[in-house]
Amino acid sequence: MRRTILILLPALSLIGLIAAQPAAAADPQDQVVISGDVNVPRDRTVGDVVVVDGSVAVAGRVDGDVIAVSGPVRIAGTVDGTITAVSDRVTLLPRARVTGDVFYGDERPVIAASATVGGEVSDEGWADAADFPWGVVGAVAWWLMVTVSTLVLGLILVALAPRAADAVIATARERFGLSLAWGAGLFVGVPIVAVFALASLVGIPLGVGLLLALVPVAGLAYVTACFVLGRTLLKDPAGRIPAFLVGWAMLRAAALIPVAGILAWVAAIVVGVGVLVVATWRARGPQPAPAAPSPGAPPPSTSPA
Repeated sequence: MRRTILILLPALSLIGLIAAQPAAAADPQDQVVISGDVNVPRDRTVGDVVVVDGSVAVAGRVDGDVIAVSGPVRIAGTVDGTITAVSDRVTLLPRARVTGDVFYGDERPVIAASATVGGEVSDEGWADAADFPWGVVGAVAWWLMVTVSTLVLGLILVALAPRAADAVIATARERFGLSLAWGAGLFVGVPIVAVFALASLVGIPLGVGLLLALVPVAGLAYVTACFVLGRTLLKDPAGRIPAFLVGWAMLRAAALIPVAGILAWVAAIVVGVGVLVVATWRARGPQPAPAAPSPGAPPPSTSPA
């Protein structure tokens, strides 16, 4: 528990004391520095020493702990507490005295023969933590987030808007080339327009609005492409939801492959955006008139006024 507190203390100090100056803050004895060095001369006694980015040199006395996140620690005096060095070396000169432990995470301390450490000298393995494949963890987390969100969004849209889903499929079958052209043009053109708008003071609101709209539009286009792909493979009389699930599963599986995943995502956005735009445009046009009754067929019945 004590080591956990020592590890978290630099971050807590950075948050809680961000306004501190490179000298003593509210307590004149404590030395809390965000960026800078702390030097304790031979005839001076201070409290805790916390340095986020800078070096620590103690020739006098520290009545507390010394914590250095990024910077060397050089002790020629006394530290009545623990020394924690996250990413640089601790050097204990002759006559240096530390009553507590010395924790380090990068370079092993240099301790003179006549220096004394009351506790233990321990490697906390912070350098090994830096070698952890955080990029892989982030990629997996991103894949899971996109997978779950597109699944929920697609199921909601297919279940609540079945007629719109049918219109999308009809457009993909009858106007696929036009949809592809529209999707490719918008995929390339909208970001360019947004960047040019941000370059001018008057167009900043337009540029920001376009960039913010890209995320929900991309999500809607992606689930649309999932449904189009699924319906292409799973034709009637299969239901809409099974068709969406088939396309969604295929695209999410492709997303696990490094290069193929990016290409599949680009293709899905282009197809989805184009189909949505053309389907929306077709829905605004005049609807086809009902077919005329065949000769000899009885007139449609009308209810009495």
